[in-house]
Amino acid sequence: MTNRPENMTGWRARWYEIIFEADTPKGKLFDVVLLIAILGSLLAIVLESVESIYNKYGTIFQMVEWIFTVIFTLEYILRVAVVRNPRYYIFSFYGIIDLLSILPTYLAIVLSGAHYFMAIRSIRLIRVFRILKMVRFLGEANMLSNALKASRIKITVFIVVVMCAVFIMGTVMYLVEGRENGFTSIPVSIYWCIVTLTTVGYGDIAPQTTLGQMIASVIMILGYGIIAVPTGIVTSEIARANQTKADENKKLHHHRCPACNKGIIDPEANFCPNCGNQL
Repeated sequence: MTNRPENMTGWRARWYEIIFEADTPKGKLFDVVLLIAILGSLLAIVLESVESIYNKYGTIFQMVEWIFTVIFTLEYILRVAVVRNPRYYIFSFYGIIDLLSILPTYLAIVLSGAHYFMAIRSIRLIRVFRILKMVRFLGEANMLSNALKASRIKITVFIVVVMCAVFIMGTVMYLVEGRENGFTSIPVSIYWCIVTLTTVGYGDIAPQTTLGQMIASVIMILGYGIIAVPTGIVTSEIARANQTKADENKKLHHHRCPACNKGIIDPEANFCPNCGNQL
C-alpha cells in the first residue's frame, strides 16, 4: 500500500519524493542528512549528561537541543502534510517514533529531566537499512520476529515454571539462612535467588551456613541450564523457518517448465499453465 498523493503535483509531490523516496538522489541525501542530525542530537544528549562538560557548555547544549528539535518538528509536519492519508503515517511505527523523538524537549519545559528521553531518537536510525538497501537484514529481522512469536507460548510456560522455582527456592533460603545472615524477608530471598540463578551474582547478600551454600551451588548450576532453554527454543524455530524456506525454494527449483522456465505451482501438473507444454 502506497501513501503517495495520487494525481498530485507541485510542492507536495516534490517533497514526498524527497522525504519518502530513498531511491532518488535527493531522497537519499535527505535521509543521510537526517541520520547525521539524529547522531548529532544523540551525541549532545550523551555529552550533556557529563557534569563537568555541562557546567562549561550548558547553554550551548540547550541551544543545540532546541535547534535539533525544531528541525525534527518541521520534518514531522512535512511528513504529515505530504502523505495522502496523514492518519496512516501518524499511527505507523515510524510515525509514532518520529513523534516521540520530539516530544521530550517540549515536555522538559514542565518536567525536569524529560529531555533525556530523546534517546528514543536512536530507533530512527533503523532507516539506515532502507538507505543502504539492506533489505536482506530486514528479512532476517522478520524471521527472528516470527520465531519469537512462534516461541511465545513455550517461553511463557518456561518463565512461569522458573518463577515458581524461584519462589520456592527463595522461601527455602529464607528459612535456612534467616534474618541474621541478610535474608531479612522472603522477597529479599527471592531477589537473591533471581540474581544467583541468572549468574549475575552482585554479592550484596551471600549464604553463610553450610546448607545454604550447598543450595546456592545447586541454584548456580541450574542457572546455566535455565539460561540456555529460551535460546534453544528460539533457535529451533529459526531453524524450522529456514528449513521451510529452503524446501519452498527447492520445490520451485525442481518444478519449472523446460520450455518457458516458469515455476510450476502444482508439482503434479502434467502441462505448464503458462505455455501449455507437456511436462
